[in-house]
Amino acid sequence: MKLTSPMKIWHQVVESGDMNLLDDILDKDCIFYSPVVFSPQAGKEITKKYLSAAAIVFADESFKYTKEIESAKLACLEFELVLNEIKINGIDIISWNDDGKITEFKVMLRPLQAVELIHKYMGQELK
Repeated sequence: MKLTSPMKIWHQVVESGDMNLLDDILDKDCIFYSPVVFSPQAGKEITKKYLSAAAIVFADESFKYTKEIESAKLACLEFELVLNEIKINGIDIISWNDDGKITEFKVMLRPLQAVELIHKYMGQELK
């Protein structure tokens, strides 16, 4: 069986802002790991909710992926953006199953000021 990577569709989501494309690539049991929430968020709908909120918060012309490493069922994408004059550096670690459905989406951020800022903005979007 040839594995299907969801990364092409993920990049379409990022470029277009069309969150409905996530329906095709998120596994029903997907787990989202937020840099600002202690517990993992389990399930397709909550993962889509977090990714949709992040799309609004990160919707800045400065956002760009700068590096990408992809293997059979895992990708690590480094990104940068500037919000409120804070240069944010982060990593999306994305895992998927044999069906090309994302099973884990983990976001890591630096520096501390970025984590605090994203926590504030994500909280506003997730109300």
